[in-house]
Amino acid sequence: MSPTGPAALFAVAVVIVVVGFLVLSTYNAVVALRLRIDKAWANIDVALKQRHDLLPSLVDAVRGVMTWERDVLTEVTRARAAYSPTAPIPEQAATSQATSAAVRSLFAVVEQYPEVRSQANVLDLQDEIERLEGIIADRRELYNDQVYRHNARIAQVPADRVVNCWDESKFDDWLRERRGEAVTGSRRLRKEGTKSRSHETKT
Repeated sequence: MSPTGPAALFAVAVVIVVVGFLVLSTYNAVVALRLRIDKAWANIDVALKQRHDLLPSLVDAVRGVMTWERDVLTEVTRARAAYSPTAPIPEQAATSQATSAAVRSLFAVVEQYPEVRSQANVLDLQDEIERLEGIIADRRELYNDQVYRHNARIAQVPADRVVNCWDESKFDDWLRERRGEAVTGSRRLRKEGTKSRSHETKT
């Protein structure tokens, strides 16, 4: 047997091992990133469901007093009804932003009714929903970061070649343009309401 035969076989074996290692490590890395996205989304989903469950209590608490603000209450109810945990993520993102906008409008109107602001249950619900809005904003940012890492990884060599073998596709990120708007807006309104109540107490 020619001495170059074993050397050639060894070289081929080394190449196969290296390629196999690259494929396996790339696959594991992409799967790990995908699992992180799933976990990040699950955390958002929990907060969305909690807000979804609280909104009827808030609407019921203010409905009797805010008789002239039916449009605002209807908008909150409509936005809540549009929520579907099984909808595609882009659709859920749009629905969530519409819900946050409706809640901000409701909070702005509530600040105009001292008799509503003075109710402890309304204030408690407002504080809790504001807390959930902040959680959603923070978890949304984490989700977007994981999506960016995943999409950047599968766009690089050799991942872009490997992922084609199992039809790995890019994830849609959560809409970024309103990051933190809901929580900052509601906190600002809450702060203004607190100042207003303090002024009324002093006078």
